[in-house]
Amino acid sequence: MKPRAKLMAFVLTLAAVLVAAATLVLVAVPATAAEAAATVAIDPAIVRWGFIAAALAAGLSALAAGYAVAQVGTAAVGALAEKPELLGRVLILVGLAEGIAIYGLIVAILIFNRIG
Repeated sequence: MKPRAKLMAFVLTLAAVLVAAATLVLVAVPATAAEAAATVAIDPAIVRWGFIAAALAAGLSALAAGYAVAQVGTAAVGALAEKPELLGRVLILVGLAEGIAIYGLIVAILIFNRIG
């Protein structure tokens, strides 16, 4: 198995764990503050999985964004060397690649808000 295929298998496995943990947190933790006040305490295992899910969401999205920016940035420099007028289009593509990290951070914040 190629190293790139191993990396992709690892990332997909971690993504599956992230989805499972986030589902557990979103289903098990009450949706509103009134329901949270009515319950006695949140199970520590749920809080633990919530922290793991938030860390995975932020960490994996940052890794994916770094990989995407590396790939897009490399291609962008090559394209700009041949056609400098493509600068605006290239910056948009690099910005889209960086947006992956922002989405992961937003998901992590949403998970933290759900935990309480």
